[in-house]
Amino acid sequence: MEAPGEAAGAAGLRCHHPVAKMPDLPFLPFCVLLGGLGLLCVAFVGAWCQHWRGGFSLDGSARTFNWHPVLMVTGMVVLYGAAALIYRLPPARRGPKLPWKVVHGALALAAFILAVLGLAAVFRFHNAHGTPNMYSLHSWLGLVTVLLFSCQWAAGFSAFLLPWAPNWLRAFYKPIHVFFGATVLMLSVASCVSGINEKLFFSLKNGTTEYKLLPAEAVFANTLGLLIILFGVLVLGALARPSWKRPDTDSPESHQPLLTAER
Repeated sequence: MEAPGEAAGAAGLRCHHPVAKMPDLPFLPFCVLLGGLGLLCVAFVGAWCQHWRGGFSLDGSARTFNWHPVLMVTGMVVLYGAAALIYRLPPARRGPKLPWKVVHGALALAAFILAVLGLAAVFRFHNAHGTPNMYSLHSWLGLVTVLLFSCQWAAGFSAFLLPWAPNWLRAFYKPIHVFFGATVLMLSVASCVSGINEKLFFSLKNGTTEYKLLPAEAVFANTLGLLIILFGVLVLGALARPSWKRPDTDSPESHQPLLTAER
């Protein structure tokens, strides 16, 4: 056993060790960087489909399929990421919460609509060409992501914007909603990256430069995948940062649903 003096000295040394903290980064420059990265993801997927995959149409051809990656990246990654971070904006961290609830829900709904249109495009293409639906891991993962997202949006709308739910239920469901929000984003990124890889394996053969030889299209699409992963990682990092979170309050207004708001 240590002598009392030695124990006190060791405790004193431990007390003087500085506590490691993450640097407090300003949110607005980060937000500009993330917004630019999101636009770059959309621009990359649009350029890939336009330049290498033949463009866009609604006639059931391969050009109809090209709407699928564009709508999915735009909706399930970029718009969904923006919806997840809406409460981190400095104006959203203070004052009435209800307007930001509406913006959050509207952005998530827009992402969901784009995701449904993206699914419709790929099903239309498959049905027009006699290709089986829902046989690959990418398709299973993508459908699970959209279904989970639809449940997430409906539960969030019911709990936080409709007047039926009591405050204790909203407080109980909030961490569950946050957890599944981050989960849906991770699944969306995984679905997009696996879809890019699958499309390259199917397309870069039979008269084109094979994928294993790394033609320009493969380099471009692989870069798109890395940009999507980077976007998702930065969003998750921002969500986990304590200094950017809106402070929890117990005021009645913080739990005010949409349909009972004062007019």
